[in-house]
Amino acid sequence: MAWIQINTVVNEKLAEPLSDAFMEANAASVTFADALDQPIYEPEIGATQVWSQTKVIALYDAEVDTKAIINLVTSIQTSLQPSDFKIEPLEDKDWVRAWMDQFKPMQFGQNLWIIPSWSEAVNNSDQTVNLLLDPGMAFGTGTHPTTSLCLTWLDQHAPKALNVIDYGCGSGILAIAAAKLGAQSVKGTDIDPQAITASLQNSERNKTDIEFKLVNQFDSEPVDLVIANILSGPLKELAPEFSRLLQSKGTLVLSGLLETQAKDLIAFYDGEGFEFTAQNNLDDWSQLSLVKR
Repeated sequence: MAWIQINTVVNEKLAEPLSDAFMEANAASVTFADALDQPIYEPEIGATQVWSQTKVIALYDAEVDTKAIINLVTSIQTSLQPSDFKIEPLEDKDWVRAWMDQFKPMQFGQNLWIIPSWSEAVNNSDQTVNLLLDPGMAFGTGTHPTTSLCLTWLDQHAPKALNVIDYGCGSGILAIAAAKLGAQSVKGTDIDPQAITASLQNSERNKTDIEFKLVNQFDSEPVDLVIANILSGPLKELAPEFSRLLQSKGTLVLSGLLETQAKDLIAFYDGEGFEFTAQNNLDDWSQLSLVKR
């Protein structure tokens, strides 16, 4: 099937209403893109990611009446004119295959690999560990620098015989990695029900025995290692909970923060009874290692 895109650039206040208008005009999908190269590092939890100048892109069957669609959309969003919109044809190809081809096996550290289901497992050595994980509905497929930093840390500090908690589990990727790297027990928690569903499915696919629960249903005895790849604001709010969940001399691995936020977070956790031990950086993001005093 041939497709076209109808797109325009609007301010952040108009992006979601325009998306709704396109969906009312039977768009197959609507996506947002940054029109001015202004990345958002910490969108609010639950918020849709938009930029001060957002490109709104609606996908349609190439046979549609584009004039009628644009007229309908501008009748709903009267601040826009038909001349504001561009119509662009899309190459007719296998979009599912093109999407799949973007995701190849990814290596973290020396031995840890993330393998999409359509790729062959990696068998470099007896120490190679493969995690089967497809891009899906929850955050955490290894492509973001903060996830990469945490996976690399786990590869370098394999939690053999340790009890581990993945706080803010997303897809379950860090919990599954910990289990496959020899952890004695692993638990995961998140505020998003979709994250719990995805984590359970990914755990089953990887044949790991991990308990995943929503935060309001989660509890645990103190453990040896807590990993939290969230955001710097929640990381501060959760400091007392992390302290409760960790044994004395237990390790806390934090990520989800920008490199520019690291110094402040290190000082904050020092006041919460944690000793800073190491910092790793990747593409302006940081991962911190701390020990509970």
